[in-house]
Amino acid sequence: MALSIGDKAPTFSLTSDTKETVNLTDYQGKNVVLLFFPLAFTGVCTTELCTIRDEKSEYDALDAEVIGISIDSPFVLEEFKKQQSYNMPLLSDFNRDVSVAYDTLYDTFVLGMNKVSKRSAFVIDKKGVIKYAEVLESAGDLPNFAAIKETLSKLG
Repeated sequence: MALSIGDKAPTFSLTSDTKETVNLTDYQGKNVVLLFFPLAFTGVCTTELCTIRDEKSEYDALDAEVIGISIDSPFVLEEFKKQQSYNMPLLSDFNRDVSVAYDTLYDTFVLGMNKVSKRSAFVIDKKGVIKYAEVLESAGDLPNFAAIKETLSKLG
């Protein structure tokens, strides 16, 4: 079932690119932008995360923590982050539990790959409530960064 604005964000515990366990509850009291992306080292995913990297100061000014999530292993995410100098945590949803909870999985992706995360963006407020939800059907599309920032600006 798709998540909607006003829903409580599903909690999770995932392994980061630094091999540490990260819980959504670690960010309690903070605004969070969750960005699900299909696969590391692909063109649109790199563009998406580089955009966030380059605009990180804007998200900081909006009092928001940005977190990237994909089905890639922590080892792949570590190298992806290193090569692109990303300045946000990348979390591995290798078992796809969080992608299922957020209803962000393609049944069939490209090249015969199944169960890959859809490009999605969620803004979660300081109380853990979803204030913005965008799940894209086309992996070639980018999230609406302007709408994400507008939502964050209203949260204060």
